[in-house]
Amino acid sequence: MKKRTDLALEAKQLWERSAGAATRLEGVAARSSKRFRFSLTKVDILNDKGVEALGKPVGQYITMELGSQELRGRDADHAARTLSELLSSLMQLKKDESVLVVGLGNREVTPDAIGPASVSGLLLTRHLIRHLPDQFGSFRSVCAVCPGVLGSTGFESLELVHAAMEKAKPDKVIVIDALASCDADRLLSTIQLTDTGIIPGSGIGNSRAAFNRNTVGVPVFAIGVPTVMDLEACAEQVQKHHLMVTPRNIDTMVRTVSKIVANGINQTLYDRLSSDEIAQFV
Repeated sequence: MKKRTDLALEAKQLWERSAGAATRLEGVAARSSKRFRFSLTKVDILNDKGVEALGKPVGQYITMELGSQELRGRDADHAARTLSELLSSLMQLKKDESVLVVGLGNREVTPDAIGPASVSGLLLTRHLIRHLPDQFGSFRSVCAVCPGVLGSTGFESLELVHAAMEKAKPDKVIVIDALASCDADRLLSTIQLTDTGIIPGSGIGNSRAAFNRNTVGVPVFAIGVPTVMDLEACAEQVQKHHLMVTPRNIDTMVRTVSKIVANGINQTLYDRLSSDEIAQFV
């Protein structure tokens, strides 16, 4: 039985367990480090052999393990700063580049609300630059869209994002979404960043249109937080029901992690402002 996961780190670990220690994983490079007290693992999928082994596109995947599902105070600030540093290293933003942030998911379903919840904490400036140029003319142009889900709107998320792209014409896109994990310890305590974009719903077997450079037209960077685990990975008796499991304190955890994600993105996009200055506008 193949376990479902959206995390490149877990895909690598699953491959290594199945292949055995004597088999070398070709086309993949990985290295680990720490920042503050957070464990970081960077997995690079280098070529077609790596794609075939892990089932993910060529690119960079960085996993940040928070070590706790309920960070507060200084720990939460350190987490946001670390996320900002990682995202900055991936995006390589130029001073005048504009950004569209996409919050994927259904805000009415808590395990799927990481995207919209994170967007609600962002400093958005596109409209302020246009209407108050004297005050905000030096800011980076940032806008956001939460396209909802097909069953609620009748549109694929990518269709609505294409409409937003036509208006905003951003240089780069950040997509935020909930992910699936095969390890309960990683739920809401892990953040994955990648420069490959994302395929919404792939971890739960309900793949939608992909968000990547080919489909969007500009570089797409994804931030994902695992919120659910496939019960088929641990309980054969529930296979026929295709159930997913999520923590019982999911509401609190989503609020906590989405705030870290929002603060990390804000610090990346407005690196000349302090966190206190950003908080005045949000």
